[in-house]
Amino acid sequence: MFGQKIIPAISNHKNLKKFIESDLIYGILMNFQLAQLEGLVETMKKNHKKVLIHSELIRGLSSDEYGAIYLIQSLNVDGIISSKPKVIEICNKRNVIGIYRFFIKDTVSLKQSISIGQRLRPQFIEILPSACYELIGQIKEQLDCEVLMGGLIKDEDHANTCFNHGAIAITTSDTNLWK
Repeated sequence: MFGQKIIPAISNHKNLKKFIESDLIYGILMNFQLAQLEGLVETMKKNHKKVLIHSELIRGLSSDEYGAIYLIQSLNVDGIISSKPKVIEICNKRNVIGIYRFFIKDTVSLKQSISIGQRLRPQFIEILPSACYELIGQIKEQLDCEVLMGGLIKDEDHANTCFNHGAIAITTSDTNLWK
């Protein structure tokens, strides 16, 4: 789907410029203010980039279904990353990419996330932290979806380990990995 194994997580204008100059197509906007989004999305679209928004990491944006509707209808984003099931449901209904993000802190959080994922049936999930790569097979088996890994990816070897365990892509803010 994405056609790239590295998905840049962009949180400042300097890194946005680096992303725009790269051959990568999909990028994630995060840690910006709501008032900046329209211009950022416009810049990315003008440069033939696909826009993913981490809805919970945009200052001033409600990270609920109403915020998702705004992103989809008003900004025409290509996808949303969220740990909120209602946001992923809106993405599914509106035919935009919805990436259900969950954190594996312990066995309880893993079970809860899988349970929610089974109900949601997302096409994509992002698992954090990436150190949990050994769980990719088990999770894919239970959720029947594509897996992205994110959080604390140290280097290319770490990224390749995630790929070798079944991740289709990684999300990273480390510009040294944006190749």
